[in-house]
Amino acid sequence: MTKNKVGVEIPEEYVSKHGVYEGELANINTYEESSRTIKPVKPRDEKLLDSIHDAIVKTGLKDGMTISFHHHFREGDKVLNMVMEEIANMGIKDISIAPSSIANVHAPLIDHIKNGVVTNITSSGLRDKVGAAISSGIMENPVVIRSHGGRAAAVARGDIKVDVAFLGAPSSDAYGNANGTKGKAPCGSLGYAMVDAKYADQVVIITDSLMPYPNTPISIPQTDVDYVVVVDSIGDPKGIASGATRFTKNPKELLIAEYAAKVITNSPYFKQGFSFQTGTGGSSLAVTRFIREKMLEEGITASFALGGITNAMVELLEEGLVEKIIDVQDFDAPSGLSLGRNENHYEIDANMYASALSKGSVINQLDTAILSALEIDTDFNVNVMTGSDGVIRGASGGHSDTAFASKMSMVISPIIRGRIPTIVDKVNTVITPGSSVDVVVTEVGVAINPLRQDLIEHFKDLDVPQFTIEELKEKAYAIVGNPEPIQYGDKVVAVIEYRDGTVIDVVKNV
Repeated sequence: MTKNKVGVEIPEEYVSKHGVYEGELANINTYEESSRTIKPVKPRDEKLLDSIHDAIVKTGLKDGMTISFHHHFREGDKVLNMVMEEIANMGIKDISIAPSSIANVHAPLIDHIKNGVVTNITSSGLRDKVGAAISSGIMENPVVIRSHGGRAAAVARGDIKVDVAFLGAPSSDAYGNANGTKGKAPCGSLGYAMVDAKYADQVVIITDSLMPYPNTPISIPQTDVDYVVVVDSIGDPKGIASGATRFTKNPKELLIAEYAAKVITNSPYFKQGFSFQTGTGGSSLAVTRFIREKMLEEGITASFALGGITNAMVELLEEGLVEKIIDVQDFDAPSGLSLGRNENHYEIDANMYASALSKGSVINQLDTAILSALEIDTDFNVNVMTGSDGVIRGASGGHSDTAFASKMSMVISPIIRGRIPTIVDKVNTVITPGSSVDVVVTEVGVAINPLRQDLIEHFKDLDVPQFTIEELKEKAYAIVGNPEPIQYGDKVVAVIEYRDGTVIDVVKNV
């Protein structure tokens, strides 16, 4: 065992394979970018194929290869299941899959794992059904969990070598020019798919809306695409999110949002041209509303808003309160439509969004980021991956990326959920190291990381209750008692990489 920088003991087999986390910047080094195999397309060659079966045959997919998908359709996605069903029907085995995230809709993967069709998985997240199956130990090899920026870096560096990327596109022409803003099922930005299209040896665009050539705007260009397949449906837009933004009416969430907004608007970073990223939960959306009121009051506009985009951000753009939206992923229908109509709403890929190994990701320009948590411990470490029972049911997402890169990272959470404390002695799984977290905001008050003495001094007169993180933990334990330790097995079911590719934690079977 080797103990890493956050005090987690990592088995030697994973240390030798991935390296061990030694700090946020310890392993950001010069590297050779991944190369890919190109099969030139001649002037009268056709890319349009009749079926997914034909695409699998044409790409030469065989046992032991690696394939990838994107998750922009979230719970509405149909592409991954369609492709995996055909692969299984063709008798292909021992496939490694590298989707940018896995949702509950992908539960058929469980049978593909049991049948030996899928033997390796790397992803940003695993939702309830698949996560629970992985936590029970159904896979021989552990899943590798990477942040959104970490996955982009791993693809660019060649740690993930994709043989064939199967990419759902709401619209495409027969030559492979694809975007996510047109067609029957628009999903908005294709930021995660764009990375796979650039680095995979072969790329298959799967669409349900074939457009005349050239299909513009071009998110994925024809120069990255080998084949195009038209199917009846690639996804249900209702699974992406509801059409209208619904702000929370929960008093606890509103109080968290009010405190978070006070921290932001009284911070050294709230000034003309500031930048921010918020999440999609009830509290996060309410924070956006509170910030808007303060911006109007003080006559301040933001230079840009970043990240997974919601209609709340689009409204700020169209009011002139945000100058630009930089978009890697859309979380509702209005934000996807905005990408198609607003010239100051820009689509970027995941490498530009959050990679630690790029020549400068956008998060490096971010003033403040609002992040969520399943657990926060007294060292400010954050868990967004495993539940209080130790079962995998979350996603690393861009958490560790934005927490470190932004000038002020804020983690918002109630001190308890149900009868479970969220502020604890030690988190079950470290996703984001405490040294990257600046402020924790709860409904009873805030805790500022002692590493940020500048913020402690700046906020000494802030009209928000302030506590140490230990005091917040004691308040949580006083309500629900000390949590019982989880009984884990000996099998490692998931390896958690930090954004630089080193191991920050492992998850064992439950």
